[in-house]
Amino acid sequence: MTTAATCVLSHQRDGYHVIALNRPDKLNSFNTQQHLDLRQALDQAEADNSCRAIVLTGAGRGFCAGQDLADAGDKANPVDRLGLYYNPLIRRLAAFPVPVVCAVNGVAAGAGANLALICDIVVAAKSAKFLQAFAKIGLMPDAGGTWVLPRLVGPARARALAMLAEPIDASTAEQWGMIYKAVDDAALMSTAEAIAQKLAQGPTGALLEIRAALASAETNTLQHQLEVERAGQNRLIGSPDNVEGVTAFLEKRAAKFSGRG
Repeated sequence: MTTAATCVLSHQRDGYHVIALNRPDKLNSFNTQQHLDLRQALDQAEADNSCRAIVLTGAGRGFCAGQDLADAGDKANPVDRLGLYYNPLIRRLAAFPVPVVCAVNGVAAGAGANLALICDIVVAAKSAKFLQAFAKIGLMPDAGGTWVLPRLVGPARARALAMLAEPIDASTAEQWGMIYKAVDDAALMSTAEAIAQKLAQGPTGALLEIRAALASAETNTLQHQLEVERAGQNRLIGSPDNVEGVTAFLEKRAAKFSGRG
């Protein structure tokens, strides 16, 4: 099944959804309608019990160029776009109930770059570029950029990326640990969908516990993190997917996880 809204396309696959930002003439920069359509596509994925992963990408030659400045609205009475749209979106993706793969198919600039980087696994076409464009227009990174950048590339590189507003290519992003993998352009979607398919066949509960534990490790002490691991493991031990995983291991066969972890 394929559903189309004005600014977002959503394709249902076997076990996962592919969601594409769809304003290619604007490099998929965000206006209000694209925010609303993306929210609807995420609602549909979350309501689909068969959906156990998401691929987020962009239509055309770019992933997302950030905010559409032509849709800035009344400067005398500015809309709180961060509070209304970007912050809820970033929070939602960071805690989405299934893993999120981002396939960056071209430029990812400003909020578009940070939208990509908040996803669980990021693969990018080798022609893609990442740009913290905010300083070019007298702003600071938003959409989670000041949180995610230093965690991925360290504070020195994060400061340079944000202050100099210079693009880096996908291969450099991979070398710096900003993304998981840079691949040939022609292989981008097949790579991203293969990852999504593998995640969709995995133990969803365990994958979400992994996400949460790794996020908390950034600020926890070792003692606190050991307790995080203990609590998470206790939630998983004895779950249907844990039982299946152990049984499959003992029977020397591939596990068939149900996603009930």
